[in-house]
Amino acid sequence: MSDSISDPAAVAALAERWIAFWLAPERSPERSALMPAFNDATRLVAASADGAWLFVLEILRQAPAPTILEALAAGPLEEMLTLHGAAVIERLEAEAAANSVFATLLAGIWQGLMPDDIWQRVQTAAAGRSLG
Repeated sequence: MSDSISDPAAVAALAERWIAFWLAPERSPERSALMPAFNDATRLVAASADGAWLFVLEILRQAPAPTILEALAAGPLEEMLTLHGAAVIERLEAEAAANSVFATLLAGIWQGLMPDDIWQRVQTAAAGRSLG
């Protein structure tokens, strides 16, 4: 996965498989077959702020369906901010200011282990929106 962190085509393909994982019925053979995509996405987000950022934006580009947005907010986006918040917060604030769907997505994040200063900036960028 590390070779493809900055390859837009590889990130887009992973995003497509990650979306398919979340759309597949729970406990189905399809979902089981797509589990490697879920694991690859988790590794990508953990490994690289830039890769995580590209992945989050690609998911948002491909699938603004509510189910996918909820999974994106509570999963890769929240994890990216916990692990790489300082590296991505300015990009996140700019994207939220320019993209209301992205700003709304921020409302689906919980603080968890996210540093307080990053959390406050996320809350400001979400501007009182709610997801779902």
